Amino acid sequence: MQSIANTMHKKPKLRLVALLTAPILWLVVAYLGALATLLVTAFFTIDSFTGNVVQTFNLGNFQDMFTDAAYKNVVLRTLGIAISVTVICTILAIPMAFYMAKIAKPKSQKILVALILTPLWASYLVKIYAWRTMLEPGNGVLDWLLGPIGFNSPGFGGPAIIIGLSYLWLPYMILPIYAGLERLPNNLLDASGDLGAHNWYTFRRVVLPLIFPSLVAGSMFTFSLSLGDYITATIIGGKLQMLGNVVYQNFSINLPFAATIATIPVTIMAIYLWMVRRTGALASL
Repeated sequence: MQSIANTMHKKPKLRLVALLTAPILWLVVAYLGALATLLVTAFFTIDSFTGNVVQTFNLGNFQDMFTDAAYKNVVLRTLGIAISVTVICTILAIPMAFYMAKIAKPKSQKILVALILTPLWASYLVKIYAWRTMLEPGNGVLDWLLGPIGFNSPGFGGPAIIIGLSYLWLPYMILPIYAGLERLPNNLLDASGDLGAHNWYTFRRVVLPLIFPSLVAGSMFTFSLSLGDYITATIIGGKLQMLGNVVYQNFSINLPFAATIATIPVTIMAIYLWMVRRTGALASL
């Protein structure tokens, strides 16, 4: 009887495994297969006469990428923008999430969460073109607002890209931090205050270590999304290019070289995830 009961208990688990096998297999084939194809294509070359891909192993694309100063500048610029966006989103998200989780009333929390999610429902292009209207030099909204007090719009370029991406990805940082702060017991904050700790000390020694996994989760969104973006740079970046722009421009004329450039953000994210894994933050999510 015991063996029959164990068999009946295992059947739901077997059904669940069978149901999950197909989606997981599709994910492996579609995602890892695409990455493998990308990596393989990066070692091919292009026939300059016919424009066809020559499927022979060659390291010329990587040599061109690492020796050309223009491409190195694009890599450093893209990495700097992604880091800047992540830092800005973190600085803005922590006080906003703390107010939502610990200060606002329970009814207000739901409204605030809905307000944070609302920008995600709007079109990506609508939001970026709205920022283009605000940042436009001379006739932009920011010039109209800041002109009377002696300031000007930053115009199009690197600062505009950072502003636009920070606005786009800020909700992806706020929500994980809010979830982490919501799980933080209020009695820990009260105990820290009762023991004489100042607000900054409490934040640094009590709050920050406990929400660190949430910060990591949010940074994975903001950093990776900024690293692969190219539409924002096209619309409000002026003449500046990011890695995504180089991939887009070379995709139709030199697919192997575009694949070579595309391996850079993939490699950077792999290194970043490895570093995060070493901290143990992923295990605490």
